[in-house]
Amino acid sequence: MKSGKTILILFLALVSITAAGQAKSSDSRNGTLSAGFAKIDITPSLPVDLYGYASRKKPSEGIHDPLSIRVAAFENSGNRFVLVSSDLGAYGNAVFSDFRAGIAEKFNLKDSELFLSTIHSHSSPRLTVDPATGNPNNIKYTEEVKHKLFSVIGEALKNLKPVHTGVAAGSSPVGVNRREMSSDGSIIIGRNTYGPADREVLVIKVTNPDGSPVGAIFDYATHSTSLGPANLQVSGDVLGLSSQFVEKILGAEVIAPVFAGASANIDPWYRVLPGFNTEPGWIPEPVLLGTLLGEEVIHVYRTIKDVSPGGSISTAFDILECPRKNKAANADTQTQSETVPVRITVAKIGKDVAFVGFNVEMLTEIGMEIKSGSPFKHTFIITHCNGASGYLPPAELYKEGGYEVTSSQFAIGSSDMVVKRTLRMLYDLK
Repeated sequence: MKSGKTILILFLALVSITAAGQAKSSDSRNGTLSAGFAKIDITPSLPVDLYGYASRKKPSEGIHDPLSIRVAAFENSGNRFVLVSSDLGAYGNAVFSDFRAGIAEKFNLKDSELFLSTIHSHSSPRLTVDPATGNPNNIKYTEEVKHKLFSVIGEALKNLKPVHTGVAAGSSPVGVNRREMSSDGSIIIGRNTYGPADREVLVIKVTNPDGSPVGAIFDYATHSTSLGPANLQVSGDVLGLSSQFVEKILGAEVIAPVFAGASANIDPWYRVLPGFNTEPGWIPEPVLLGTLLGEEVIHVYRTIKDVSPGGSISTAFDILECPRKNKAANADTQTQSETVPVRITVAKIGKDVAFVGFNVEMLTEIGMEIKSGSPFKHTFIITHCNGASGYLPPAELYKEGGYEVTSSQFAIGSSDMVVKRTLRMLYDLK
């Protein structure tokens, strides 16, 4: 398996030499790199149905911490892209299509220029545009989020100004593999300390030319599910709390968008808890884990001394139609297609940094394989991005089964297709 992947990577590198020479932007850090950051509050004002956990039947009861949308926009020589981090569970396909159409019309953004993502918090409001099935409060909230999204993207684009950037990587133990083998040999959701987990914490430091801070973009692979279905308080959970902590420490002038890496089989060390433990002297686990991750981001951020101007930008987008599993016996064969779409969005800054967005819950092994094969020194994997097509497991786990495999729409082999297409796109971008 390993030798096959190595051959694939070498093959992609060789066949990309000509394409790389013809790419729209070169490796040189020419042109003026500009960035604009913006943030807006999206904390619900009314009780709402929370995202995830089918067993949770009650609406929200109170707010533990505020929710936000954070945006980082980049531009150089007329090329641009926009990173959107939302303290939400998911932009489902119906919601994404509606939001995307409005964003494209308002800001003239191409498909390759938008990374509309969520941190996958299971303690955030569920978005819906369907009045037949949605809670009226959630429908109203979704419309509010739409307008706020337009506002904050517009503000970030308006705030574009020359910046310097630097990037570095750290590591955090907050996330752990959740595919635990039970005594009967079946795979359950638990804690597998020996299973694969991508513990890399990627951080981009963005400053004004005088060195004053502007933004801290970071990426980490974990579910935001330290809180379980019994919790009814609104919260950004681990990733949302980590972003709040980073902004608190770095100062009010800094915006810290966070992105969920390939984490479909990665949960927080403490998971699905009934709520925030208020026992005297106890640090609530979501706060503890969010702070631990946030502190690593700060440590990495402060080690970045080499910030540089410039950095050419280029982007690409593709929809890969992957084979669907055998249709369920009760499925509507007239409406269910034979394939499942994977939206792949890629962008790069200079020669060292790339972003890859996927509309799937990608298992960590796949993200790690893409990182190891990427021609860029630092590759940010962004999941729950530009829609939702569900779990994407690697082929070797289908024989084990487990929740991620059984609930996936994708036929075995789909992940290999995604890896190959993504690496192809990254090499063409290089």
